[in-house]
Amino acid sequence: MKFTAIVGVLWAVLLTGCDKESVADTTGLGSLRQANASTLKVAVATAANPATARDQSGDARQSTQGVKPDARTITVTPAQRQFLTLETVGSAAGKDWLSLPGRVAFRPQANSAVGATVAGRVVAQLVREGETVKAGTPVLTIESADASSTRIALDQATSRLGVAESLHRRIVETVEKGVGLEFERQESEARIKDARAELERARQAVAVIGSGKGSLVTVKAPTNGIVTAIHVAVGATVAPGGEPLLELGDASKLQVVAQIAESDLRRVVRGQEAEIQFPALNVKAAARLENVSPRIDSDSYRAPAYLTLAKPVDGLQAGMLAQVRLRVSSENFISVPVGAVLIKDGQRRIVYVERAEGNFEAREVQTGRNRDGRVVILQGLTGGEKVIIAGALLFDTQAELLQ
Repeated sequence: MKFTAIVGVLWAVLLTGCDKESVADTTGLGSLRQANASTLKVAVATAANPATARDQSGDARQSTQGVKPDARTITVTPAQRQFLTLETVGSAAGKDWLSLPGRVAFRPQANSAVGATVAGRVVAQLVREGETVKAGTPVLTIESADASSTRIALDQATSRLGVAESLHRRIVETVEKGVGLEFERQESEARIKDARAELERARQAVAVIGSGKGSLVTVKAPTNGIVTAIHVAVGATVAPGGEPLLELGDASKLQVVAQIAESDLRRVVRGQEAEIQFPALNVKAAARLENVSPRIDSDSYRAPAYLTLAKPVDGLQAGMLAQVRLRVSSENFISVPVGAVLIKDGQRRIVYVERAEGNFEAREVQTGRNRDGRVVILQGLTGGEKVIIAGALLFDTQAELLQ
């Protein structure tokens, strides 16, 4: 109440003239110019008593250009009007920026899951999460009875093939000397063929298990990458086809996943440019929208959007936060400076529109997003109208005192 009273006194001083004395604007709207009018009066017209309204308006009646004030109309004289800054409303179309939350993530083809090749028990963990490894680097050791029996089977198959080949050479010699039989040579060749097939199967089984000796199997990294997760500990029992033992990610194949509100999806198309800031690195990078998921999350009502970086960013890691500004097409819109919009009762938003020279009305509007010190007007204004953009708060306060 004290603030309202002070503002009212300041406006009253302005209205009565101060012998060109400079008056400070306590609302923070700037310094008012020197007042040089003799006597300025503001009249709030009332529909119930138009005669009284005409008497109180004085000289301001001549500046309304024949517009009849209503209950929401405030009339000012030309001398008063010079202390208000107005702007003609216009519509514009162009580019807009969507601000979106996001995170750095691996591309699907950048992830590698390492599983168990044989049933057994983990006896050694050779890497840690976050460690960079190369293809062929040992990561885990598994102890397995199956591995031992598979390797024994390989040794046995190798021995059987050697015996079969030695026997075949003797039979061939006897046949050549005329003391051996032909069918014995044919049977020997068949045995060698079976032994070789058995040996090949044993070798393939050992190759699937992996390197190692005896019952120990060494699990190696299949590709270069970063160990992103380890799902087993020493002593854990594992088996082929079960959960991955660990996961690798290729640091050269990163993307940014942003979350787009469902109301903005119609403005988003593949190929749009974006600017991404990584707070942890304090750097910005250019990117391009690659794809948008067709599914919308039922909790957040947002859809994931996948962006490709124009070039690699040093130090970038999966999981880092990203602030995405996506450049999207914008429809025609009307915007005014944020200072032109006043909030009433905590909910209603109004602007003061000049209906004619010196004749203003309080117009309720619906507002959209803010951008660069301006607010988008969704409903309530049309192109060509003039609104108060500086002095609106002081103007509104005095209007309330006079009503």
